[in-house]
Amino acid sequence: MDGELGAFLRSRREALRPEQVGLPAGPRRRTPGLRRAEVATLAQVSVEYLTRLEQGRDNRPSPEILAALARALRLAEADRRHLQQLASVDHRRQLCTGRRPAVSRTVRPEVRGLLDAVRDRPVYLLNRIGDVLAWNDPFDRLARPLGLLDGDRPNLLWFVFTDERARAHFADWAELADEQVAELHRLRQGDPATDAFADRLGRTVGSVFTSRWGRRPVAAQASGVRWLRHPEVGPLRLAYETLELADDQQRLVVHLPTDADSAAALDRLLGRRPGGLRSIAS
Repeated sequence: MDGELGAFLRSRREALRPEQVGLPAGPRRRTPGLRRAEVATLAQVSVEYLTRLEQGRDNRPSPEILAALARALRLAEADRRHLQQLASVDHRRQLCTGRRPAVSRTVRPEVRGLLDAVRDRPVYLLNRIGDVLAWNDPFDRLARPLGLLDGDRPNLLWFVFTDERARAHFADWAELADEQVAELHRLRQGDPATDAFADRLGRTVGSVFTSRWGRRPVAAQASGVRWLRHPEVGPLRLAYETLELADDQQRLVVHLPTDADSAAALDRLLGRRPGGLRSIAS
């Protein structure tokens, strides 16, 4: 199986057009993007070495090689950081001979207690394939009208890609879809269960997922802002903060209103008096 580092390099090579690096397009290109030989020449490495990297047979390039490949592939700053992270992750995985634990659906009592203790912010818990394992009452009030919590085993990725309501509710749906695919790739690390989940999702929805899976968007930041069209209280602009629970391979996500209007709307949704919830910009 190809390593994530090699697959990412290949995806960026295939996305780069010859004219972007000063090469003629030519009439007989049968593969997308640049040829390996062209990238190898630009980076001043051998074609054989680049092939080993892309095929996952070498996961320990030097910082100098990484920098040369980043320049040759015209990587943006976010892509450069992601490339460095992948090189580090692949190296650590190479040193680890044990099998990855199965995808966990177990919520530790301490984590569940933390969710219950947060009473004025929507908080939920995800595992590495996007199953929504647990959540507090504010998140229930926020997410249930969207349809996210329908069914016995709600899954954020499945909802985003298979439920038409997701496109209606999330104003930045395309960005959210990219981020979810990127997170699935980031946490995958050769895990068969994650690959099986991605395969099932791809067979269900087709290219809307598979094109992103192949393109490998860069992983989202741990914090950001999400625009939401809520069916009960209208527009919401919510910041999110993600906390990694490394031992459990799970993530806690906390939402906070970013402005006074969003804070007031969330107050109404949670049945609080107006002004009870302050925005982070206050």
